[in-house]
Amino acid sequence: MGEETVGVVGGGILGLAVARELTRRRPGARIVVLEKEDALARHQTGHNSGVVHAGIYYRPGSLKATLCARGRLLLRDYCAEQGVAYEECGKLVVAVTHDEIARLDALEHTAVLNGVPGLRRLDAAGIREVEPYAAGLAALHSPATAITDYVAIAQAMAREVEAAGGEVLLGSEVTALRREAGRIVLGCGPRRHVVDRVVLCGGLQADRLARMADGQDGPRIIPFRGEYMRVLPPKQELVRGMVYPVPDPRYPFLGVHFTRRAGGGLEVGPNAVLALQREGYQRSDLSWRDVREIATWPGSRALARHHWRTGLKEVRGSLSVKAYMRAAQAYVPAIGASDVVRGGAGVRAQAVERDGTLVDDFRITHASGVTSVRNAPSPAATSSLAIAEHVVEEIDRQGS
Repeated sequence: MGEETVGVVGGGILGLAVARELTRRRPGARIVVLEKEDALARHQTGHNSGVVHAGIYYRPGSLKATLCARGRLLLRDYCAEQGVAYEECGKLVVAVTHDEIARLDALEHTAVLNGVPGLRRLDAAGIREVEPYAAGLAALHSPATAITDYVAIAQAMAREVEAAGGEVLLGSEVTALRREAGRIVLGCGPRRHVVDRVVLCGGLQADRLARMADGQDGPRIIPFRGEYMRVLPPKQELVRGMVYPVPDPRYPFLGVHFTRRAGGGLEVGPNAVLALQREGYQRSDLSWRDVREIATWPGSRALARHHWRTGLKEVRGSLSVKAYMRAAQAYVPAIGASDVVRGGAGVRAQAVERDGTLVDDFRITHASGVTSVRNAPSPAATSSLAIAEHVVEEIDRQGS
């Protein structure tokens, strides 16, 4: 194993966590991280809300539930070791209508089964004790939900990989993958990297990378842009931690919510609108290749048929700050359209099956020395260290 070379494709938090775990488990191996951008954590890692989830939402027994619970603890300890900001400011999940109470009950049952620490059920008075400016009939309070700086964590992981003798190569986009004489050749433009094993953590490019490895077309990544509003300073202190809606169980998105940032300030968002470019953070961004792949995937058409009304509502909120904030004001009435400005945006890599099913759980596959992380949406950042453990353990079980 001393001469083994393992490649990791992707310089986001998940790829770097896997590379770090490989240096710890396989100290004699050469670990090479290949990142196509000129800096680390440029996409999902660098454009998310910074929330460290406590496991409220995920189906008990799923990879998400299991790895989120362990990942939160590992991440908390890692931030303490590395001096990265980590604040358990807590979260309220709030029901504002009587119709939402049954969904809140079901969510509470899930959270209890997942062992969410310190979970409490609150009435309207209890909501105001935790968040004086929040409104609602009932809520779940998760005091262990935290905020952190995922870019700083990714950078710390990269430093660890390099300190252990690994390489982190920027500007190295993998455009070809083939097997030669029992090894794997990764093509990065004119350069070739020959490895014994490779782990693909491509995020928004996950399906394309995986398809190069095993030829399987599906699930396919459909990109959803999530846009944020930034609350102006006079109202930033009206929310102490996080205020979330009760999510619609039909969707993996959690709905527009209020979130404090580890670096200061308060944000509202994200929404979820179809993006016309996988790495398109502006409404005007468009890639004809990405549009063609969305349009020709049968799952996209099935998704549109079933959820077009919700899609139109999200688009309306994207185009109008007033419409966006009208929904958010149900939870914090004192913060309206005049109290925010448009902030940044992220793009979620959502895997969609051929029949239109949204893939909910993490999905990781193996084929002849290639491990493909095909679906790793939220809480992947929270779970990153635990996902890395899981991936390396699976590689060990597959054999060298």
